[in-house]
Amino acid sequence: MRLAGKTAIVTGGGGGFGEGIAKRFIEEGAKVAVVDLRGDAAERVAGGLGGEAIALQADVGAAADVARVVKETTARLGTPGILVNNAGTTHKNKPLLDVGEDEFDRMFRVNVKSIYLFVREVAPVMRENGGGVILNVGSTAGIRPRPGLTWYNATKGAVNLVSKSLGVELAPWKIRVNCISPVMGETGLLEDFMGVPDTPENRAKFITTIPLGRMSRPSDIANAALFLASDEAEFITGVDFPVDGGRTV
Repeated sequence: MRLAGKTAIVTGGGGGFGEGIAKRFIEEGAKVAVVDLRGDAAERVAGGLGGEAIALQADVGAAADVARVVKETTARLGTPGILVNNAGTTHKNKPLLDVGEDEFDRMFRVNVKSIYLFVREVAPVMRENGGGVILNVGSTAGIRPRPGLTWYNATKGAVNLVSKSLGVELAPWKIRVNCISPVMGETGLLEDFMGVPDTPENRAKFITTIPLGRMSRPSDIANAALFLASDEAEFITGVDFPVDGGRTV
């Protein structure tokens, strides 16, 4: 049990990568707060994970909600030693001048501001408890961007870079911070990323850009998160870890 005795918060845990991470963490002995804007989705995932998981409905871009999540997680599961900032959103693949201001603001609120809010709440708690681990889910879009997703790419570039900066600044508190950068995955956002209907033919076009010949899966991201959250990675911080089948090579 590589995470035995540890409590984790996983945002965007109601599906996709977040669900995969929550399940993997439970398998390895962690207690997990499954956080999602969709309360029913969080309940579905947590309900399938047994008594060591709780569901928390929250808007990760709202300071009051974030503070409540940390407080309730601590009260019900114990002091969080692992935070996974996985919640994310995108705009539909389209020309950059067609992206509305509301779409731009929503992406930065969910993809970037949420990290600021959670770090602000969790870092002091981890410091008082002797340290911890923060994992931010970035994207290959922040390393090797695709056209049609310029403003989404910008948010993930911010996530990738802030993870490095946090890794340096929080190191004296024994808080490790790393970033996981998945390539396009089999999640609910896939069709928006592609900008075309999700058909086998359209998937095949995108898969040709990935050397290992497939999209990422929740299990791929979960396994990377498990390693980086575990004591096996105790000397790793400030790393941007692509899980991309060779896409960014």
